[in-house]
Amino acid sequence: EKDYQQLCLIKRLASDLNMNINIVGVPTMRERDGLAMSSRNRYLEEKECKIAPKLHAILQQTATHIQNGGLVADMLGLAAKEILAAGFTRLDYLDLRAEDTLAPLAAYSKPTPARLLVAAWLGNTRLIDNVRLAA
Repeated sequence: EKDYQQLCLIKRLASDLNMNINIVGVPTMRERDGLAMSSRNRYLEEKECKIAPKLHAILQQTATHIQNGGLVADMLGLAAKEILAAGFTRLDYLDLRAEDTLAPLAAYSKPTPARLLVAAWLGNTRLIDNVRLAA
């Protein structure tokens, strides 16, 4: 589930092509500090290794605020500012999407499963992550 969008694409492709296979996603493996395990992590400099786990922490915090009734646009705006303030150099995307279709969600209502998706640059390394929202 680390690259959740890719997982959805592969599932859809298998379904559209009527392939008789079952694609099973598995939870993201994480370092002790919460950073999603990835071969890209080896490109992080020592200073960046201390910043990188903040991406997941901010996503988790944002998911909690949205699940507790925070307005999606406001929470995404705040999270984007926090990610950049933490030391990330660029944000490619930060969005709330429907878990099954990846359709953009302007609002969240329990118990609809959704995913917060992010891609952010830390120096020369692009990190991706996601957090599931569900009641």
